[in-house]
Amino acid sequence: MAKLKGPLFSLGASQKLGKALVFFPWKGLNVVREYVIPSNPKTAGQTTQRGYLSLAVTHVHDAQSNVPDNLDEDDKSAYALWASVVQAATTWFNQAVKNYIDQKVAGKTALVYRAGKTTPGASKLDVEVQSQVAAATAGYFWYGTSKTALINSKVATVVGPKYSASLIALTTGVKYFWQFRPTTPAGCIGAWSGIYYSVPT
Repeated sequence: MAKLKGPLFSLGASQKLGKALVFFPWKGLNVVREYVIPSNPKTAGQTTQRGYLSLAVTHVHDAQSNVPDNLDEDDKSAYALWASVVQAATTWFNQAVKNYIDQKVAGKTALVYRAGKTTPGASKLDVEVQSQVAAATAGYFWYGTSKTALINSKVATVVGPKYSASLIALTTGVKYFWQFRPTTPAGCIGAWSGIYYSVPT
């Protein structure tokens, strides 16, 4: 029986209503879906997809434990900011895993980014980020004054799995957002970093 917090469809509910609807909270939202009998298909496609998910989770956890250049709170914040641009109610972890799986499904290289940092300077930002493996050999840092309008670009310096650049001629006191996007090899296209931000001095 569903437990109500107020009039149905107003404040929220939990559990199932007969065998028709299931009410539950999800990422801060009160949602409802059709009741379905759980199944566990083991088709080739489903097994492959589960394999991608397992790999994604493993690589995110590896990035978190790669001290001293681990996936830290700044990287989580960057993935969460990217998630807020893509879809509401998506966590940083969801976004990192989603991008990883999307790349694998497309037959491309999947990357998990870590150790992203921004060093503010006089009208500039020195930016860098690392991937778990040295896969990308070229790319750009896209940046702008809005997380949804990264309209400027600067070619990245690539040293192994580390990508860096100096974003110059910026306006002092204005917040800038940036994201690394590889361009070479072609298989790395689409494996983007999270969106970081800082303010030049």
